Amino acid sequence: MSKYNLLYKKYTAAIIGTGRIGFSLGFDKKREQPASHTMALLTNNSIEIVAGCDTNEENLNNFSKYIKKYNENARFFNNLSDFLDFFTELPDIIVIAVNEDSHLSVTLKILERRPKLIILEKPVALNTTEGNLIKQKSQEFDVPLLINHERRFALDYNFAREYLSKIGKILTVNARLDSGLRVYLKEKEDKGEYSLLHDGTHLVDIVLFLLGGGVQVSEKHDSLQDIKLISLTRDDEKPQVVRNINVHACNSVCNDINFNISGQSKYFGFEIEIIGSLGRIKIGNGIFDFYKREESSLYTGFYSLVPDKSVKKIKKTGYFANMVQNAVDFLEGKAQLKSTLDNGLETLAILEEIKNQIITCGV
Repeated sequence: MSKYNLLYKKYTAAIIGTGRIGFSLGFDKKREQPASHTMALLTNNSIEIVAGCDTNEENLNNFSKYIKKYNENARFFNNLSDFLDFFTELPDIIVIAVNEDSHLSVTLKILERRPKLIILEKPVALNTTEGNLIKQKSQEFDVPLLINHERRFALDYNFAREYLSKIGKILTVNARLDSGLRVYLKEKEDKGEYSLLHDGTHLVDIVLFLLGGGVQVSEKHDSLQDIKLISLTRDDEKPQVVRNINVHACNSVCNDINFNISGQSKYFGFEIEIIGSLGRIKIGNGIFDFYKREESSLYTGFYSLVPDKSVKKIKKTGYFANMVQNAVDFLEGKAQLKSTLDNGLETLAILEEIKNQIITCGV
């Protein structure tokens, strides 16, 4: 069955790292599916998964059992060396979904073998030094990378980006992330196990994406400027652990951009609020609110913001499936990558500037 199907597939793919984002989140019944690289690749008619690799035996075993239902000839490897030795020519698409501290070493080895495209999980690397080395080698071996900043591909965020033209001059952007994970701890830097990097990547990147759209915004926007750590809260019992930060920045689009990242919440929250002179947008996990200016029903001679009833909630955002389709469209010469290595490095540089200011505060 597999060989027969492969005749009708345009591209082969392999997944390096078959854990949560690589595979198992595809079974989360509460998430919009597909929610993992495996499921997104399987749902694309142009792609055949031909291999997987993971040093975790249980992860690889679960992955292999599932993939064999679709491709009985797929191959599975418990170390990268065996994977690389097996293929004379690598599959067309290589997904790298390993832990952050392995991004550099794995990506460099894959780059040397020149696949047609690498899909790399965010963040690009642990720091800009490693990220720039990946860029140097990607240019040397002429291999493009698509970074999985998944919200860039989601229909709801793309709708919000277009809606910016309706809210007038952008006055304020408030971006907020709430979780129970530490915001920063120096001893966790070498593993990337802190939320400023892990989830803050999504927060910063989607703000950059949103401010790159709309009628009043040029396609080539400048990055964030004047990044300033406004306040920092430490853990009561372990002062070396940073639990909350407030950061202010600006760019040519907006002079008032605020990031608040909390690591002391008993829930996970992710939201962006964009306030304009004619309206307001609020979007995030489970949030999709759009407001427009109308003559006030409360005060004579005034205007108020009211919900834009013409906007219907997008139930299926296609965030993961659209990312994989962008990869296919790119390989076919139909589209540019919507989340590039440069996008990832831009976000990484901003996060590193924030981290350096935290360290300067004595962490």
